[in-house]
Amino acid sequence: MAIIPIRRDDIPTRAARLPAEWEPQSGVMLTWPHAFGDWAPRLAEADQTFALIGAAISRHERLLIAAHDPEHKARIVELLRCAEADLTRVRIETVLSDDVFVRDHGPITVETSAGPVLLDFRFNGWGGKYLHSQDNALSAGWRDLGAFGTTAFETIDLVLEGGSIETDGQGTLLLTTSCLLSPSRNPKLTRPDLEQTLKRTLGCDRLLWLQHGYLAGDDTDGHIDTLARFCDPDTIAYCACPSPEDEHYQELKAMETELQNLVTANGRPYRLVPLPWPSAKLDAGGERMPATYANFLILNDAVLVPTYDDRRDDEALATLARCFPHREIVGIPCLSLIAQHGSLHCATMQLPHGVLL
Repeated sequence: MAIIPIRRDDIPTRAARLPAEWEPQSGVMLTWPHAFGDWAPRLAEADQTFALIGAAISRHERLLIAAHDPEHKARIVELLRCAEADLTRVRIETVLSDDVFVRDHGPITVETSAGPVLLDFRFNGWGGKYLHSQDNALSAGWRDLGAFGTTAFETIDLVLEGGSIETDGQGTLLLTTSCLLSPSRNPKLTRPDLEQTLKRTLGCDRLLWLQHGYLAGDDTDGHIDTLARFCDPDTIAYCACPSPEDEHYQELKAMETELQNLVTANGRPYRLVPLPWPSAKLDAGGERMPATYANFLILNDAVLVPTYDDRRDDEALATLARCFPHREIVGIPCLSLIAQHGSLHCATMQLPHGVLL
């Protein structure tokens, strides 16, 4: 089937809405790690982590996986088979990539009266820190392969990473000044310019900015999906550090105060759920890695939660089970991911209902 790219002018005038992650999904994207980049030293461990993630997703919905080449594709199939994935729900294609964090280089989907629209924002390697040309082209590569069928696809000349925004699906965005206002992202835009662009493209009318929040080892300049997450329109789960001796204490305490001062669209305080704080996880060089339980992925009938071989893992699973009482809670070991400065949510991107037909 010939794929006809849909230009911006071809998309009917429409009011956009950015759906919440807990709304119905048609599938999830993964960009699998390969030996031709930074993952080479930890590839065997990362393969096992991705196999667990992929298998868990396939039990609930469809899965699109970007592979490096045919040999890599065959390796992925074998890994998923060993992990007991439902391969009938898996599509693997050769789509070149620099890194695995598809949350930030994959498309962001909005809903419109004309149907879903995939927004392909620019990706610049988290402010020019890493190679990114192949990642920046990945969404268009999937489109050209026909993965999204006839779903509208719009290229947006704005640097925006999926991990930097969090929505309640009702017009509210939660985001951080440290990332979105970083001069390495969109230096020519003022804060009012950026707010106007986000409201127009994502259909949001309330932007809730956090000026505090910090994770050692994070190289995203403070992505919100590592710090605080909507669980429903009235509930936010967030990282809370209980120890004044920990380097994170002051920043996360200040973030907690900011969250306490926020209100819902109806003017009520949010129900705030502090997440357990894992012990310090150090890489081979002794540097602290960004372990966070906030980096969970919501699926149609489940929530995948990163775990870190930590005594607080079970408490984190139980805490999120109370936030999502009607979904299965699945822990996924993610030490291999935080060694590369991301975690489970960073490595996945959901596609809302209607994108994959």
